[in-house]
Amino acid sequence: MGTATSSMSHAAEGLPSKSMTRHLPTAARLLMGLVFFVFGLNGFLNFIPAPSNQPEGAMAFGMAMMKTGYLFPLLKGTELLVGVLLLANRFVPLALALIAPVIVNIFMFHAFLAPAGIAIALILLALELSLAWSFRAAYRPMLAMRATPRA
Repeated sequence: MGTATSSMSHAAEGLPSKSMTRHLPTAARLLMGLVFFVFGLNGFLNFIPAPSNQPEGAMAFGMAMMKTGYLFPLLKGTELLVGVLLLANRFVPLALALIAPVIVNIFMFHAFLAPAGIAIALILLALELSLAWSFRAAYRPMLAMRATPRA
């Protein structure tokens, strides 16, 4: 019996394959966790200088979020929390659900207000979608058409 038989038996037994693709969700989780941890922390400590050549609409949007007094800290606090959860590999499906609207807003911000950063927004969107697909079983109960409460 050749390698095809032994790899089929490993798959049937539920053993992990030797393929490098098995590490992709971990790499995506760590990369996304690092991005949100660093940029969330930067929202409080300001160790990365803000770009000075932002378009007028992008500057107005950022200033409006800061002037509310709560939205910017809420956003950066959410990013920081999600970054920690993803890096620690804890509550990953919850972290992905929490950060999804933030990623949509990052994408829309770059699509309409600051197109120069669209590549990073697309990378974050791709990471989010691939991780959500990897954890799709965790979302299945939440997406039930009719749910009944447990007594």
